[in-house]
Amino acid sequence: MQAITRQQARQFILSKQGLIGQYRFIGKDGAYDYVRQAGCIQFDPVDVCGKNAELTLQSRVKNFKKSMLYDLLYKDRKLVDYADKELSIWSSEDWPYFSSYRERSRNLGRTFKGLQKLEKQAIEYIEENGPVSSESLPIEGEIYWHSSMHWSGNWQKKSRASRSVLEQLYTDGELVIHHKKGSRKYYDLARKCLPKDILEADNPCRTDEEFLHWRVLRRIGATGLLWDKNSTALLGLDINAAERKKALEILTEAGKIIPIMVEDIKQPFYYRAEDAELMRAVLDGGADFKPRMSFIAPLDPLMWDKSLIFALWDFQYSWEIYTPAVKRRYGYYTLPILFGDRFVGRIEAVPDRKTGILTVRNIWWEDGVRRTKKLSTALERAVKDFAKFNDCKEIEIE
Repeated sequence: MQAITRQQARQFILSKQGLIGQYRFIGKDGAYDYVRQAGCIQFDPVDVCGKNAELTLQSRVKNFKKSMLYDLLYKDRKLVDYADKELSIWSSEDWPYFSSYRERSRNLGRTFKGLQKLEKQAIEYIEENGPVSSESLPIEGEIYWHSSMHWSGNWQKKSRASRSVLEQLYTDGELVIHHKKGSRKYYDLARKCLPKDILEADNPCRTDEEFLHWRVLRRIGATGLLWDKNSTALLGLDINAAERKKALEILTEAGKIIPIMVEDIKQPFYYRAEDAELMRAVLDGGADFKPRMSFIAPLDPLMWDKSLIFALWDFQYSWEIYTPAVKRRYGYYTLPILFGDRFVGRIEAVPDRKTGILTVRNIWWEDGVRRTKKLSTALERAVKDFAKFNDCKEIEIE
């Protein structure tokens, strides 16, 4: 089995993800192309300096604007919000693959007494009145219900009936998110929003095992390199060690992935066979490693497996948003700073959208990072781009 250095592993991952060298992803088309490459990007509603999905795209898509993601989701309908790695955004062309997931949701929904009657009522109302939110759907009361968006147990909880019905129909695939106003979701019938050929397409995966293997392959494509180890990059797949090893063996035998060793790490890594040319370019020195600086989202595909990041980069990152203030080492919403093939620090930058001022509250440099003119110039450019991304015209440094 071929072996590579840790630096070569880092360069391959960053090249695959479009985070080093010249920009490969540009504008709205580039944003769509990246989501298709990654399979899915995680959605998180917290918006300190951009939502997680927006931050993920701004770091690797040249000239990215938040409106581009909104348009891809709710105007072009080329992307959908749905479950995958937790709540995610992925290409609508992948809708047929998740048919078994939706069927499981429908089967679970049938176990809740009275839910089907409310579902019929909600569909009829939406058919006649158009997109609704849980606030505008005229279904009163509460029911005992468990969202099947997260298969986390068989417990039930009492929840607002209008919200529960909409979420159940959404997970069933009867509804999709039509648009959002702030954090409020408005739902419409899937058949009004997605093409008929996508909605009626047969599931390409004949069995649950095939679906699992397809998802493993997709996660490898998202990370670039993934090791044979319990990994948070596989979150949401409900896969144990034996199933993971079997999936990797089958995908290897089918010629879809290629195993490789990384120096001083005992577990084998895997990359997609379609990336063999990129791997050769990295090893031959023919790849573009021109350094550029990016601020990386907390739930970026690059950061999905923080143990892998520590093993390859010797960089330890913890998202401290849920850490009590007195226990935080850094800030409430700090972003890793990537420069070239190294993590050089982390930054806390907060926009005031009323005044149009981006305040850089703090920057923490990693040990051994030299504050060269090249680094300072890259930082200045990156902060300016980040201010523009957040609709800020001025920058203040604390």
